[in-house]
Amino acid sequence: MTMAAIGFLPHSERPAAIELAKETAAWLDDMGHETALVADQTPLRMGGGTVSVPGVDGLDLLVSLGGDGTMLRAVGMVLPAGVPVMGVNFGRFGYLTSVEPEGLRRAIERFLAGDYELDRRMTVDASVVAKGAKTPRFSATALNDITMARPTGMHTINANVGIRGQRFLSYAADAMIVSTATGSTGYNLSARGPIISPRLRCLVLTPVAAHMLFDRSLVLDSMDDVSFELQGRCGADLIVDGLPCGEIALGEHLLCRAGTHDAMLVSFGAKSFENVLKNKFHLTDR
Repeated sequence: MTMAAIGFLPHSERPAAIELAKETAAWLDDMGHETALVADQTPLRMGGGTVSVPGVDGLDLLVSLGGDGTMLRAVGMVLPAGVPVMGVNFGRFGYLTSVEPEGLRRAIERFLAGDYELDRRMTVDASVVAKGAKTPRFSATALNDITMARPTGMHTINANVGIRGQRFLSYAADAMIVSTATGSTGYNLSARGPIISPRLRCLVLTPVAAHMLFDRSLVLDSMDDVSFELQGRCGADLIVDGLPCGEIALGEHLLCRAGTHDAMLVSFGAKSFENVLKNKFHLTDR
């Protein structure tokens, strides 16, 4: 058996996830594999982009133990290194996870034997450019979505939206979401955006509580980019995969486009996207 380096990222507030990570790491250590326990830290900062997580570049696999939030953080940590991520479901929905806790050892055995599938998911890159500047002052990558939201206490955000560099519309809304197909079942879904198969490479532009007649989502080609220039009386909060990343000021530009790197999710072909939807929403055939 080829020796492997496997990291574990358990949710920091789920004792069962931490215990399973330690037990599984000890089991792998006994077989001669290398293991590492990765801290559940926020991988994004408004001032400096992605935090460097020591040791992830050398991993063959990162195991996320938690919900979809933990899975998103795991993907963010290893995305530039191209390390595949296996999700163990300790959350409620588990759209991104592929393994239940009791099946983790068997799943790792299958991974080590090469008996798995690698599900490539499109990401979205975001960059914030200050007024008059040519280079971004902040950049980040999301697997689910990039959101511009109204600051607490403000009524709406106002933004000129461009698509492929061409002016489209001016929006007044509580928030604007740019999601991937993977993220279509996240905030986009709560805002009544479309559910899209994660196999589709696209961007979805969805306004939240739009104060205008046109409030529909737009499904855009993966080659399209979406830009926002804030107007009006206030800036906006920037949120990347659910993590607050600071404020975008009036006159600044936010640019969203297909990510440079795909996320690599380990799966075993047992769950289809359609069956996951039916189970999570308790849908029954008529």
